[in-house]
Amino acid sequence: MSEEIQKVTVAGTEVPIIFEKSGFLPIVSMQIVFRNSGALYADKPGLADISAKLLSEGTGKDGSVGFATKLERHAIGLSASASTETLTISLSALKSEFPKGVELLKELLRDPNYTKEAVDHVKRQKIGWLTQQKSNFDYVASTGLKETLFQATPLAVPNDGTIESIESMTLEEIKGFVASHLGVTNAIVVIGGDISSEDAQKSVAEVMALLPHADTQETAPIRAFSGKQSKVTQGPTEQAYIYFGAPFDLPYNDPRQHISKVAGYILGGSGFGSRMMEEIRVKRGLAYSAYGHFVGNRVTSYFTGYLQTKLENEQEAKALVRSVVEEFVKNGVTQKELQSAKEFLVGSEPLRNETLQQRLDRALSEYYYDRPLGYSKAELAKIEALKLGELNRFIKAHPEILDLSFSIVTKK
Repeated sequence: MSEEIQKVTVAGTEVPIIFEKSGFLPIVSMQIVFRNSGALYADKPGLADISAKLLSEGTGKDGSVGFATKLERHAIGLSASASTETLTISLSALKSEFPKGVELLKELLRDPNYTKEAVDHVKRQKIGWLTQQKSNFDYVASTGLKETLFQATPLAVPNDGTIESIESMTLEEIKGFVASHLGVTNAIVVIGGDISSEDAQKSVAEVMALLPHADTQETAPIRAFSGKQSKVTQGPTEQAYIYFGAPFDLPYNDPRQHISKVAGYILGGSGFGSRMMEEIRVKRGLAYSAYGHFVGNRVTSYFTGYLQTKLENEQEAKALVRSVVEEFVKNGVTQKELQSAKEFLVGSEPLRNETLQQRLDRALSEYYYDRPLGYSKAELAKIEALKLGELNRFIKAHPEILDLSFSIVTKK
């Protein structure tokens, strides 16, 4: 069966359910996606991530180990994670064990492991991870780019937070974030597998009944900085790590999103055959790989990419990135490039739609971005019909991607 949108009313609130029945395997999965509850909506850097991690630490009654033992005994997966915009609780189980999984999820929501020991544990893990990232130069360069592209906005801060912000985080702050951001009013439920529509709605209603009303508001759009700045970080590295980005003025709901997908694929998203890879690696051998792509979500839209090169090639590679983007905007693409992009994007569609989880994820994306279910198929038809002149006019209309900023980790 194809995906469908259903709704269940809980405490006067209609909760949307994205549902697909699939009896191919005796499994059921459910995700509760909370809008406006990710890192962007936390008062302290890393608070959303730590809150999600604490929700993966079991209940106050059973503790982390005891609750994990219950899950393992029934082969149930139950965890939480946070992204920039959302926080998600995921549940998966065999069909026969899914009702037990729902009961354990309800136990978790009633009695999270709000203990000092659990909080200290997740904080130690995160601080240890952040400490390790100081020598991960990809991480240093990528977070440096966000600081530069989104300076003086909440997007400038890493989703993971900082060592200082994690150290100062309190249990009360975590409780407050969960209570105010995980609500029936901002939840989207994705459920599918070997389960009937009636049973799915019943399970969703039971879980949603435990959630409060959350008065969350979507933040205003944030535009990437266009000041062409460079942030250089010195480190004990044998390579230069070069991350770059620029504004891309195309809202998530713009009807030309399919054109940006083709443009991004040709510029830097296709690996071998893309402009970035051909000019930087194939023709000049400056890097093993070079990528660039357009990022678009509800809050922001921008162009970004990265490469690694020898220290002595840093300036040449940086100049070449600028040159590739300038040539792209000035002269557009060729018919051959357009045809190759069409063949890949359309031809690889079955690989992106094979599994139940892939289909549910796609349906969630369509719903989340205010598109009708099945939009992806309509988008492929638009890509197939795209003409070279239309694509090149679109590219030329976005000179803002020339305003490149860089974050580079190199050795002095």
